[in-house]
Amino acid sequence: MTSSEIARWNTELRTQSPLEIVRWAIAQAGGGRAIVSTNFRPYEAAILHLAVQAQADIPVLWVDHGYNRPATYKHAEELRARLKLNLKPYLPRVTAAHRDAIFGPIPTTEDEEGLKKFSAVMKLEPFQRGMKDLAPKVWITALRKVQNPNRAGLDIVSLDENFGALKVSPLFYFSDAELDAYLAQHQLPNEWDYFDPAKADEKRECGLHAAWGKKAVNA
Repeated sequence: MTSSEIARWNTELRTQSPLEIVRWAIAQAGGGRAIVSTNFRPYEAAILHLAVQAQADIPVLWVDHGYNRPATYKHAEELRARLKLNLKPYLPRVTAAHRDAIFGPIPTTEDEEGLKKFSAVMKLEPFQRGMKDLAPKVWITALRKVQNPNRAGLDIVSLDENFGALKVSPLFYFSDAELDAYLAQHQLPNEWDYFDPAKADEKRECGLHAAWGKKAVNA
């Protein structure tokens, strides 16, 4: 695919509903596979609900880094049951307890290199393993423009350099208010106790959607 094709798709899809975009994305996989990724953060129920409407058995890639709070694990199980998710969990090769015993507490935002190393081991490596196993042609995400400055420069469709898939974000232009309305309309739960230790701050990137992530995983 070319940059002009991606630009054309983004123009055409800008007027489509999220469900129409998800159906378009799955169609682009052709005889291959489309997946949707999740971390069960706030509003993730929306993208999961959309995905299973378009394809009930779509693989759902989830990296469980082991540091989720109890509310997030309960939320994940509730959505798994309610939406009958074809959940594909991937875990790091080292447990959270083991990692903490050897390396100490999770790095803070003052330790950028430490955070990147943490993310590479606890999040990026299992995610890369999942992407290799599932081998998707199309990767559906819950990325939104309002989430942080790096994502504001993306669009509904992009070619992911880290994992070599067509990345599609059907909710890219949705606001929090629009997602609140979507969850209310479909009586879906939300989860506000979520914390991503690989980011430590919502304005940072954990590496999945940033150029440095590929280098960190392969280091």
